Amino acid sequence: MKTRVAVMYGGKSVEHEVSVISGIQALMNIDTEKYETIPVYITKQNEFYVGDDIGKIEAYKDIKGLLERSQKVVWVNEGDKVVLSPYPKKMFGGMKDIEVDVAFPVVHGTNEEDGTLMGFLKTLGVPFVGCDVTASAIGMDKYISKCVLKDVDIPVLDCVCFHEDDYADMEKLLDTAEAKVGYPAIVKPVNSGSSVGISMARTREELTKSIDDAFTYASIVLVEHGIEKLKEINCSVLGDDSGAKASVLEEPFHTKDILSYKDKYESGGGKTGSKGMASVQRKIPADLPEETTKQIQEYAVRAFKAFGCNGVARIDFMIDEETGKLYFNEINTIPGSLSFYLWEPTGLKYKDLLDQLIQMALKRARKYQNLTFTFDTNILDSASFGGAKGVK
Repeated sequence: MKTRVAVMYGGKSVEHEVSVISGIQALMNIDTEKYETIPVYITKQNEFYVGDDIGKIEAYKDIKGLLERSQKVVWVNEGDKVVLSPYPKKMFGGMKDIEVDVAFPVVHGTNEEDGTLMGFLKTLGVPFVGCDVTASAIGMDKYISKCVLKDVDIPVLDCVCFHEDDYADMEKLLDTAEAKVGYPAIVKPVNSGSSVGISMARTREELTKSIDDAFTYASIVLVEHGIEKLKEINCSVLGDDSGAKASVLEEPFHTKDILSYKDKYESGGGKTGSKGMASVQRKIPADLPEETTKQIQEYAVRAFKAFGCNGVARIDFMIDEETGKLYFNEINTIPGSLSFYLWEPTGLKYKDLLDQLIQMALKRARKYQNLTFTFDTNILDSASFGGAKGVK
């Protein structure tokens, strides 16, 4: 009997469309002799839909029409199983409940990749592929990520964070950023991905515009010193708490100061449409000294373990070519295209990568079942709420 895998993508995120591309890429490459796939589209309102056309990329040219001929579903925990149930349910006929063995979220960005969806799946009790709640949340927060990595001696750029209430006094905010960071400055929403809302500023006027833009995507904005002669190097890591290994390295190329959303997803698509991160102009393997390659791979695995990751992640680094210094940039706990293009040069085919990810999810679920979370007792039998202190 085949394992039934619900591949989930979309969601309430500025990276919604990117997620659809990554999700359908995964669907097209899963071993269908071993797994039965259920494409599950998450709308921008966080509604779930299944249907014959949900797994077809061309159908997303008309999402309204796609939803009209598809079935809205809800996740239901029914004892020892989890099902996708049609909503609203018809008295006669209609779609039957679909039992799910494992969920495979291929989502990107805030409200999805940041642990929100993982917490939902964990509460349901369905095994799921990828990082758990904590690793997902830490990985999405650029400031907390830096704090964690400093503790395990991975170099990061110092930064300053600003909250929404700081935005009320823009002049003071700008003065602080200039004093602590200087120019050029990179401005980032603290928890966005795919380079959304990220820009470089070289003047006070540009800094104002960059901060304005970043605050439209997050309630906390991070400012760090910009590297003028920047070489970006990415490394994927695959594994779990039993062990992890690093992929080959890539050097992605960009058109401006940073690798932009356009560089990542709107370049190289051609007439056939975007191929997600797989379409980025890049050099694989990156042209680096062997010593530097090994250092980056070691840092990548160390970061993966420090965050407590599971599955596949991509860790991005920066090299300051003027000083030769290496810095961690960010981690993607669900990387675009699942970084399959970094594993294929090692001999690991996309189909086999997906198989390993699903098997790691099932392995984690088995370990989780052996932990104790409840006790066979009921203190409510003797609880009294008559006193002022209750049951304290």
